[in-house]
Amino acid sequence: MKIVIVDYGMGNIKSISSTLKYIGVDEVFLSNDYEMLKTADKIILPGVGSFAKAMRQIKEKKLDQFLQELVIENKKPLLGICLGMQLLGISSTEEGLNAGLAFVNGTVAKFDTNGQKVPHVGFNQVKPLPAARLYHGISGDPDFYFTHSYRMLSDHTINQSMCEYGGSFVASFEKENIAGTQFHPELSQNNGLKLLRNFIEKF
Repeated sequence: MKIVIVDYGMGNIKSISSTLKYIGVDEVFLSNDYEMLKTADKIILPGVGSFAKAMRQIKEKKLDQFLQELVIENKKPLLGICLGMQLLGISSTEEGLNAGLAFVNGTVAKFDTNGQKVPHVGFNQVKPLPAARLYHGISGDPDFYFTHSYRMLSDHTINQSMCEYGGSFVASFEKENIAGTQFHPELSQNNGLKLLRNFIEKF
């Protein structure tokens, strides 16, 4: 199994890489090179920081074009994590209105939490969609580790599982060969390890 983590200069790379190796992935690479991405069995799009800056750097490195071909046209499995998940949506209002990769029909906006603290930080429960592949073998309403000020919303069917924090938001989605998690599975203990294994085995 070869997993390539997309390198666009932003992301919790070390933690993701070490977690993948811990669960038995024998080849883990960090790259923004088309040929390397092309040889991956699966791709992970990480992200920590500003949506606008991330999209600028993705476009500068032509990663938007690479991912369009590999993921949308050729159906290579992709997992977006935290900001990486948000980048897969239509747009974000962070630092003005900015277009995303538009792989799924979701939009990103800052929390309106009715007095609760922003950012949303810590473990929180997720309500998995029935039959969601990411949560196979994970019972009940499992908890995962979140740290974010913006969240994805969608009025469309993107096979989303939800979380509550001042209202419902998309905690994860899975659409054909594409999955995303707003939380950090690599920081979510046993539930996160299981979810990453599910991505590897079921996508």
